[in-house]
Amino acid sequence: MSPQLLWYIPNQAQPGHRGDDVVEDHNSLETLTTHAKALEEHGWSGALIGTGWGRPDTFTLATALAARTTTFQPLIAVRPGYWHPAKFASAAATLDHLTGGRVLINIVSGKDNLAAYGDSEGDQAHRYARTREFIQIVRRLWTQENVTYHGEHFSVTHSTVAPPPAVRGGREHPLLYFGGASEAAEKVAAAEADVQLFWGEPLDDVAQRIDRLRKLSEQLGREHPPLQFGLRVTTLVRDTAEQAWADAEAKVAQMADGGIQRDPNRFTAVGQQRLLDLTARGDVLDDNLYTAPGKVGGGGAGTTWLVGSAEDVAKSLRKYQALGITHFVLSDTPYLPEIKRQGDQLLPLLRG
Repeated sequence: MSPQLLWYIPNQAQPGHRGDDVVEDHNSLETLTTHAKALEEHGWSGALIGTGWGRPDTFTLATALAARTTTFQPLIAVRPGYWHPAKFASAAATLDHLTGGRVLINIVSGKDNLAAYGDSEGDQAHRYARTREFIQIVRRLWTQENVTYHGEHFSVTHSTVAPPPAVRGGREHPLLYFGGASEAAEKVAAAEADVQLFWGEPLDDVAQRIDRLRKLSEQLGREHPPLQFGLRVTTLVRDTAEQAWADAEAKVAQMADGGIQRDPNRFTAVGQQRLLDLTARGDVLDDNLYTAPGKVGGGGAGTTWLVGSAEDVAKSLRKYQALGITHFVLSDTPYLPEIKRQGDQLLPLLRG
């Protein structure tokens, strides 16, 4: 199976995300379309577009970029609570229909400024129970007509989405990506998601999580096709390993001096804490998984980096692939030049 190779488009209100170049009109349609078209031209399938209150609306941006491209697949991050499941199912199905089946969805249950858009949050069990209902309703509306569902958090009665998502090959609807490392999150992923995304953990840790999720899928009586797995990680690629490590260490030093803003989403969620805890095991794990960024403010996918030449990084990514990873969401800053560099140097080694 050929891997799904995605990038990241920084839809941010403020420029300079994770050390990206600060450019005029950084979040204009023209600038971000340049990113999306570069992804098409340099071999990428598409890109993750993140979500959070206080940044440009993810779905609106994804729609605009999809209209200006031909093969670009937006991986649209959405939050239960920001969307009602039926309204979201309809919006996503319409965009998928208009683009001929290019939509991908990332369901996010992590922290956000919920009160700012009128949402509220209970404990972890409440949050993931709501997420489970959201996914169940969306999938049913994408695959069935006249859906009635009455849950604790969401309800629909005699609901049909028209037009439905595009059907092509074995694909009935947009894939539903999902993250989270807590026990509650893994139960939702094992039963309901299509793709479980991991952050950049060591190979042994990822192998254990894949094994646990596969067993959990069986225990929970999963009713869907087998759960797939993805990796969201920063990849710092240079012409030589020596140059890559010199640049990586220089960027970490810049982060330590405050030259690169600390990640505002550096929360102590279970998955994030797992990454931060890796620093106690060493600055470099496996062959080239660099944990030092987590010591100086790196968060999320920027907490750990795979560092090296294109051959080095491809070798590491192929090891994850051998464990069962088939979806990769990669990135480094500055985003646009790295789309081109890694598209030209790294992707051919992963597809070969």
